Order: sequence, then C-alpha cells, then structure tokens
Amino acid sequence: MKSTASLRTFYTLILTQVFSLIGSRMTSLAIGIKVFSDTNQATPLALTAFFSTLPSLISASVAGVFADRWNRRYMMILADIGQAVGTVILLVSFLTGTFELWLLYVVTFIQAFFGTFQSPAFDASITMLVPDEHRDRANAIQQLAGPASGIVAPMLAGLLFAVVGVTGVMVIDLVTFSVAVLVVLLIHIPHPEQTEEGRAMRTSVWRDVLTGFRYLRTRQILFAVALYVSLVNFLIGGSMALNTPYILTITGSETTLGTLLSVMSAGAIVGGVIMSAWGGTRPRIHTIMPGIGLAGVCLAIYGLGRSPLALGATLFLLMLPLPMVNASFMSMIQAKVPPDLQGRVFAALSQVSLGLMPIALMLIGPLADRVFEPAVGGPGWDVVAPLVGSERGAGMGLIFFIAGSLMFLLTIAVYSRRSVREMEATLPDYAVVARADEPPAAEEVPVAFAAD
Repeated sequence: MKSTASLRTFYTLILTQVFSLIGSRMTSLAIGIKVFSDTNQATPLALTAFFSTLPSLISASVAGVFADRWNRRYMMILADIGQAVGTVILLVSFLTGTFELWLLYVVTFIQAFFGTFQSPAFDASITMLVPDEHRDRANAIQQLAGPASGIVAPMLAGLLFAVVGVTGVMVIDLVTFSVAVLVVLLIHIPHPEQTEEGRAMRTSVWRDVLTGFRYLRTRQILFAVALYVSLVNFLIGGSMALNTPYILTITGSETTLGTLLSVMSAGAIVGGVIMSAWGGTRPRIHTIMPGIGLAGVCLAIYGLGRSPLALGATLFLLMLPLPMVNASFMSMIQAKVPPDLQGRVFAALSQVSLGLMPIALMLIGPLADRVFEPAVGGPGWDVVAPLVGSERGAGMGLIFFIAGSLMFLLTIAVYSRRSVREMEATLPDYAVVARADEPPAAEEVPVAFAAD
C-alpha cells in the first residue's frame, strides 16, 4: 500500500513538472525567436545557453550536499520560486521597454542556479518513491517530461504569441510555477535513512561538497564514463545551441520552427514510451552506448538536411534513443549509489559530464557567425558543398555533420573497451541500510579503467 502511495506521489510530481516546463519553454521559445529576429546572429542564443549551463558547474556540488541533508520537497519549492522571480524580472523589463540582452543573460543565470538545486533533489527523490523493480520505467517516464512539454509548448507559444505577446506568455508561465509550488507543498517525500557508507563520508557542509567527487575517485570506471559523457555533451550540446538559428535560416518560418521542435520532442516521447514498455537491456550499458552512437549518426545527417521533411525526420530519430540512454544511466546510478549519497553523487556526475559545455557554448556562436557561415561559397567550399550545399545555413550544417561524426567515432572507441561493457557487473550495488551497532564496511578496492 505504501509502495502504491509513493508511486502515486511520483506520478503527481512528473505531471506537475510537465505543466511547469510547458510554461517555461513557451517563454524561452518566444524570447529566442525575438532575439534571433532582432540580431540575425546565433551568438546571443548560444550565450544564453552558456549562462544556463554555468551555474551547474559552480554550485551543483553544494546543491547535492543540501539535497542529502535538507528536506528535498522544500528544495524543489525554493527552486520553483527562484525561477519564477527570474520570469517576473523579464516580464517587468518587457512591460517597461527596458529589455536588453545582458538582462536576459543575468536572468538565465539566476533561473539556472535555482534549477541546479532542484535537479539533485528530484533525482534523489525517485529512489525513495519508486521501488527498484519499477525504476527503469519510472526514469523513462521522467524522461518524457521534457519532450511532452516540448511538443505542447511550441504549438501553444505560436498560437498565444500572436494574441497575448511575450508578456502574456510570461504570465501563463508564472501560473504554471504557482501550480507546481502548490502541488509540491501538498505531497510527502520520505527522507533516506543513513547508510554506513553515507555515515562514513559525512563531514562538515563545505567538506561535504567534495563527497561526490571522493565517491567517484574510488570508482574510476564511473568517473571515466562521466568524462566520456562530457565529450559527448561538448559535441551535441554545443552544436544543438544552433538549432533555432539553423532552422530559421533554412526555412525562414517561425511556424516551421515550432513544428520541427514539436517533432523533435515527439521523437523523445516515442523513445520514452518504448523504454517504459521495454525496460532496456541488461546490462544497461548495451542500451546506453548504442543509443549514443545512433544519436551521433543522426546528428551528422541532420547537418545535411535542407528541407523541413528531412530536418524533421532526423530530429525525430536523433531524440528517439536519448530517453532510453538517460533512463538506463539513471537506474544504474540509483542501484549503485547509497540513497543518502545520491544528491552529492548526482551533482558531481552533473559537474563532470557538463564540464566542457560552457567552452562549447562560448565557441559555437562565433564559429557559426564568423567562420563557418562566412565560408559558405568561398574558396575551398566546393570540397564540402556536395554534402551540405552552398546556401545560407550550410556552414551551421557542416558544424552538425562534424560534431555528429566525431560523436559516433568516440562512442565506438569507448564501447570497444571491456571495462566499460562490464562496468555494471564490476561496480557493487549499495549495501542495505546499516544499523548503528554494525561495524563499518571494509574499504573497497578502487575499480580502474584498465586496458583490455
């Protein structure tokens, strides 16, 4: 009965998250279209993505500590309120005619900072609400939250933007924040009991910031895979910051942009549904690595597309495996890491896996605006013209092609290592909750990222 109630709480949280994300994405899309229309450059949107990633690298470990020490429900409420304050600041700037790009960057940073505290609290709460046998499907369903909002938000934004404008869309966003806070106030999320390993690693708050990294240091294969994910995010995350400018440059239509973004999210929805019904492979690594490799191939092909149909098809297939990848990786970590350490470990993994993203986002805008797009049709372009064409947007297309190809080759190289393929068997599951009178667990021998 308790398990049923906990699952009901989990599904309530997911539905609330979808509702809140719809409002946030409507605001983001409306502002993104306006900024690109005003500047006709990719750099401002890439810088916005940069400022949305930066807080995760700065404060994720601190957020992980508080996710393990504080009431996780209150942390999610605080995060929602903080993000709502950012939306209010932007709303006032539009109403008073004082909106400028620097303000968008500041608000993006503020909202991402509060989101950093929400993420580890939510991820670690899943362990307390969902039994292990349901976790793969629960994580797959969680992966549907973003794509579900990604289907609805572009369509609603397109319809409402013409009627109520940017400010009206922001008001709707604030309503969704309010509903999210109310729902989280009314639910109960159990706090984890302390494990022996968690007790041994608990120190002061500021020393605890490094606990997640100390945990990864003793599990070197997990740390090595996180570094690989960082390179993947550098390639796919950086290039996808060009998505809106690329589509608008090729099609010249905001309506087509909204449609293609919805199609992209539909691919993730289908992938999440497949994962929910299937449950993934055992070991999970055989879902994770082929899925990333397929995404790399699709990213490369996406750069070759010149028609809405081709762009939509590749975006759909690009997103299809990612919910399966993310759900499998989440389930693996939840099975291996003690629940009272998960906030800090999730935060450390997030910092490592996103470590190169700010560099990618700082480089990608100037590369597109000053190097690749100006090179279209110039000397030497004939070499790549058969692949990406010679029209506007072809330079960004070449960036997608290079990034996808490198992502695929990198994945093949990592997947070929036996230590990666066997990591789930090598990493021990966390021990059951320890009693106070039990002796400390023996120190584990670190797992090395050894050559075959």
